[in-house]
Amino acid sequence: MDIRFNERLNRLPPYLFIEIDRRKAELRQAGVDIIDFGIGDPDTPTPDFVVGKMQESVANPAGHRYPLGRGKPVFREAIAAWFRGRFGVELDPAGEVLFLIGSKEGIGHLPFAFLDRDDICLVPEPGYPVYANATILAGATPHFMPLEASNGYLPDLDRIPPAVLNRARIIFLNYPNNPTGAAAPDRFWKEAIALAARYNIILASDAAYSEIYYGERPKSILEFPGGREVGIEFHSFSKTFNMTGWRVGFAVGNRQALAGLAAVKENLDSGVFEPVQAAAAAALAGPEAFTAGLRRMYRKRLETLIAGLNGYGLAARMPAGTFYLWVAIPAGRTSAEYAGHLLEKKGILTTPGNGFGPHGEGYIRFSVTIDETRILEALERLKQG
Repeated sequence: MDIRFNERLNRLPPYLFIEIDRRKAELRQAGVDIIDFGIGDPDTPTPDFVVGKMQESVANPAGHRYPLGRGKPVFREAIAAWFRGRFGVELDPAGEVLFLIGSKEGIGHLPFAFLDRDDICLVPEPGYPVYANATILAGATPHFMPLEASNGYLPDLDRIPPAVLNRARIIFLNYPNNPTGAAAPDRFWKEAIALAARYNIILASDAAYSEIYYGERPKSILEFPGGREVGIEFHSFSKTFNMTGWRVGFAVGNRQALAGLAAVKENLDSGVFEPVQAAAAAALAGPEAFTAGLRRMYRKRLETLIAGLNGYGLAARMPAGTFYLWVAIPAGRTSAEYAGHLLEKKGILTTPGNGFGPHGEGYIRFSVTIDETRILEALERLKQG
């Protein structure tokens, strides 16, 4: 058989983290000790109070059936209660909350609900590859908004041509930002909400790192006037509660936007396993001390890495949030070359910045989801020339 991919799949670049994982596996098979600053998978376990709830719930056969719909009402109410306590925003659990099989799944399916072939999705660049890739798979066109250090890694909304804005249906924003670690000030969110309202664009805020911050607490777009009218916000349990493998997240916000996303999901999946919903609700109701402890741990790791890299001659500074460090590389090298050098010569795995888009060229990203002893070992390898 001559099996051919469709035009949309052929337009996709290789998925960055799959390629990195493939090369990492090859080197490990060859006996290389890899110190992995790559994908950003939390290295400490899911808290006991979440695991315990899962164990209790999974033993109940009532939860073994199809978990159809937006999520069980009791668990959507738990999301609404957490959101009220964290952001001071009241949500209707019936219409303004949607459980997801991880926030990546929700982000990936959103373009299928709202983008047609002639439509545009506004995508930050460098940025999480799923924004652009999902747009392409939906048959629409991504328009990239450069994130540059000179503008605090915020897109310059005034630079987007009116002809593009008139065709745009979705704008993705992500703060605290992956990969740069930048935060967005209130003035920016107000500008983005006003732009979305003016051009009838859905503002999709990826808030996966909302609880991993090192200064001022990030805000929800729903806290701002007009945010609820234009916005949908994605939250993840992966980073906040070390639940990457559990595949659970949620979306909140505009009723029509959530209804469109829910309609896509109803045709493509059967919901989130009920014991996982129960575990997620337990996570949200659990002690804030757990996530506060994560922030302290990541801050200490970042400070150790920053001090060592600065001593090595790579300029690094504390991010506003996330567990990522965005570092400019020496002049005259490309991101891929420099990341390859660190991997092949030092056994240190980083992510080349150009993998997040052309404006990531000249940078590499470190993820500190790695024990501090391994961070120190990596710094020693760098010193060895």
